[in-house]
Amino acid sequence: MENLKENLNDQQLEAVTETEGYVRVIAGAGSGKTKALTQRYAYIVDALGINTSNILCVTFTNKAAQEMRKRVKKLVGTNSDLSYITTYHGFCVRVLREDINKIAYPKNFIIMDVEDQKTVLRQVYAERGLTSKVFTFKQVLRYISKQKSTQEYLRYILESKKQETDNEIEKIFRRYLEKQQRNFALDFDDLLNFTLYLFINNPDVLEKWQKRLHYIQVDETQDSSQKQFMLIELLSQYHKNLFVVGDPDQTIYEWRGAKPEILVDFDKQFPESKTIIMNQNYRSTPNILSLGNHIIKNNKIRVDKDMFTENPKGVDVVHFHAQNDYEEGLWVANEIKRLLSEENCTYSDVAILYRANHISRSIEQSLIRENIPYSVFGGIRFFERKEIKDVLAYLRLIQFEDDFSFLRIVNTPSRGLGKKFLESVAKIADQQNTSLYTALKDNLKHRELSRKGAIEFVQLIEKYKKEKIDFIVSDLVKAVMDESGLTSYYRTDGDTDRLDNIKELQNSIILLETQDEAPIDLMEYLQEIALYTDMDIEDDSNDRIKLMTIHTSKGLEFPFVFLCGFTEGILPSAMAIKERRAKAIEEERRLTYVAITRAEKAFYMTESEGYNFSLGTSKYPSRFLFEISDNYYVSKGELSQEIIKAAKAQLKSDTTQQLIQKKFEVGDIVHHQIWKEGKVIAVNDVKGEYQIEFLEIGKTKPITYEFKGLTKVEGSSEPTGDDKNKKTDLEEDWTALIEEKDRKRGSQLLKNDEEEQPPANKNEKGNSKQSKEKDNNLWSRLKDLWS
Repeated sequence: MENLKENLNDQQLEAVTETEGYVRVIAGAGSGKTKALTQRYAYIVDALGINTSNILCVTFTNKAAQEMRKRVKKLVGTNSDLSYITTYHGFCVRVLREDINKIAYPKNFIIMDVEDQKTVLRQVYAERGLTSKVFTFKQVLRYISKQKSTQEYLRYILESKKQETDNEIEKIFRRYLEKQQRNFALDFDDLLNFTLYLFINNPDVLEKWQKRLHYIQVDETQDSSQKQFMLIELLSQYHKNLFVVGDPDQTIYEWRGAKPEILVDFDKQFPESKTIIMNQNYRSTPNILSLGNHIIKNNKIRVDKDMFTENPKGVDVVHFHAQNDYEEGLWVANEIKRLLSEENCTYSDVAILYRANHISRSIEQSLIRENIPYSVFGGIRFFERKEIKDVLAYLRLIQFEDDFSFLRIVNTPSRGLGKKFLESVAKIADQQNTSLYTALKDNLKHRELSRKGAIEFVQLIEKYKKEKIDFIVSDLVKAVMDESGLTSYYRTDGDTDRLDNIKELQNSIILLETQDEAPIDLMEYLQEIALYTDMDIEDDSNDRIKLMTIHTSKGLEFPFVFLCGFTEGILPSAMAIKERRAKAIEEERRLTYVAITRAEKAFYMTESEGYNFSLGTSKYPSRFLFEISDNYYVSKGELSQEIIKAAKAQLKSDTTQQLIQKKFEVGDIVHHQIWKEGKVIAVNDVKGEYQIEFLEIGKTKPITYEFKGLTKVEGSSEPTGDDKNKKTDLEEDWTALIEEKDRKRGSQLLKNDEEEQPPANKNEKGNSKQSKEKDNNLWSRLKDLWS
């Protein structure tokens, strides 16, 4: 047992040994969070004698859960059951396999991944005669996920409450549910929803799981959604031993439901809780840590913790400003070569981070030119991405008429030219000893080849073979993209990353065209680009530079880190800037903080001049750079006063447009200047709007955060007078449901509490009363969340 307390600082030791009650640990980057969490788990087993099957430890990813199980196994032995060290989804599967039959669903349900969902949608589209031009899969999957945030769909599946609708996307959704039900399948949204539904409707099942789980630990709590954490709250209500750990400053998944407020406001929700701040960093130098502290202090939604380290001071943080992205990439490559020669490091010691995947293009080109091995971690190399290969294949076919390009694009976008058609083309090409394209072009009158799609394809290629001399390459790309249908194809597909990558390809061509006095033609460009699409640089060694997005880098660390594309409109993103929401900018600032705190020995920030396609303006450094005092970094590269002045003027203009802040919460009663009283039934931080049910008109309306004609009705949580009876069917259903469950719960759980834990004095009676009030509050919040 004593060895579990070794090599821990005071805060880590406190976190390990504070086993009872509600405990919040704010663990900064590099503070030894995982070490404390795993040793606490082992301490509960070894010092308290608790069986591992009575400890739930929830973390955010399967990889993190596997790593934690591996560490715990070394501490508690190989014979222990560590299956309760899992993810939210993993735990829900465990519950449902055991008890889903209580809600009339079979235990042998199957779990659908995203590809399975798309397979179902293809069937639905085929049945309804739909194409992706009506709704993309991405749009429908987003709609399905949104609809599954309410309990109505559960009734549709479990209680067969079918209603007619004229809404096309709703018809797709309902047909999707029917196919899902027929196959007894659950997608990832269902796993959590069904578990909550099971617990809410079966107090005996909930109590069984509550009694089983004596201790609950939640890792990376800041990444939890409201619904996920409500599940944890439910489970912890019996033994009341809940340990949450995380760092609100590293919340970078709000776009998929993460709520930093869960951790920030934990002490308000549980006033009896204890907070431990782990603020000693073991990873980074003081210079790097000071930069991170200085940036993140500008955020409002956080728990104050001034990180410190006893590591040596180290080298200065560097900011490099380039004249263009070519120079930016070249400087990064040369600095990496310097590090290898002077700092005795390896390629794998270096990571290059960026906000969005398309930023990697100029960096990759420079690394290839300088013969520096690299891999794209969690992604695909720029010139290997499908959309880039598609565009380049069109250009190559126009220039060379090669078979590889032909096969890639003859049916991209779809022209109805399938396998049999291509077999016919190949047969003629063999007979005539010519290329596939030439065989098609010369035999369009052939019965098997005379198709509308084939004729239009050949006309397109022939047109630009003749006209390419009249185009600069960047304009040729745009013309081919538009006329071939690629632009529409990727836009309809709903994948903005692909369009961003193509814009970045065009940007790189424009840069080549402006650098040379003589205009570059198509042949020269294809020869130039062949270097970057050649994979000769690949080897079998793991010693490579790692390129990745900041999101992908979360939880990793590297001796040397470059943050590239530190540009307004990229970090913070153009979307965050256009939304003008304080929370959106705070998340972008947290992303910057996460990037900084990945570095151990040295940190670099790079950006360049040029044109910003996202904002439609000239590029200038990120606003976050201007939040940092000059004494926190050294500058390299010439950042002119003219650019600084223009950037600050633009930023001042942006910030004078008041950032939109959320004023109301779900459940608040508000007064509208036209529609009188209403209730906030949903809040959408992404859109910056409330869904408000107005009793005067009997309708729900979306109202933006920035609308000034709303005020909160003080001292009221529900409409008063005659209006209080005007509730929707859904509210009445929920009210009846909660009242029924409260009655059952009151007669069952509270009776058990009295029998097994009789209060010894008046104070304990008071605590019991507070717990009951807190329980009621949780059920009320569950109602609001699912209505």
